[in-house]
Amino acid sequence: MSNLSRRDFFKVTGATLATSSMAMLGMTPTPAVAAARQYKLLHAKETRSTCPYCSVACGILIYTLGDGAKNAEPSVMHIEGDHDHPVNRGTLCPKGAGLVDFVHSPNRLTYPEYRAPGSDKWQRMSWDEAYRRIARLMKDDRDANFIHKTDEGKTVNRWVTTGMLAASASSNEVGYITHKVVRPMGMLAFDNQARV
Repeated sequence: MSNLSRRDFFKVTGATLATSSMAMLGMTPTPAVAAARQYKLLHAKETRSTCPYCSVACGILIYTLGDGAKNAEPSVMHIEGDHDHPVNRGTLCPKGAGLVDFVHSPNRLTYPEYRAPGSDKWQRMSWDEAYRRIARLMKDDRDANFIHKTDEGKTVNRWVTTGMLAASASSNEVGYITHKVVRPMGMLAFDNQARV
């Protein structure tokens, strides 16, 4: 290893600095032209939503690509935390950060299924069938178990055999509306998953 004097050090660093500055200005013997990439979210549509996983209810931004044509299906291509959301301020846990995989998973159910009592198989049903079945079961249970009066004769009009749990991804407004729907039916057991 040779001893480098202070003067030689400045000569080498000065020449290096001059060469790199010339290269930055485009004065290279063999110019390398790099293709400029566009920002990947430039043409994406941004939609605000709420993470569906837990009761924290973090805000997310969903970016979809699709030209908006009549028969074109938009595709989710990126999901990130919403920096303007008061709950998470743009941060996401590992589950929330992996929401794109959740959306595009081949195992994700996109339709209701029903398993009959005693059966070991799930059968697919339409959304209309599912809603009708839920409504019928709720009506039958309310008719069979509605309490009009207590043993002392006090009017209570309550239904205690069925409960309602508002989803964690619901806003306070959705929880309020759900409350306004189930309370007039006499349902007492009601809660919001964000509080559980």
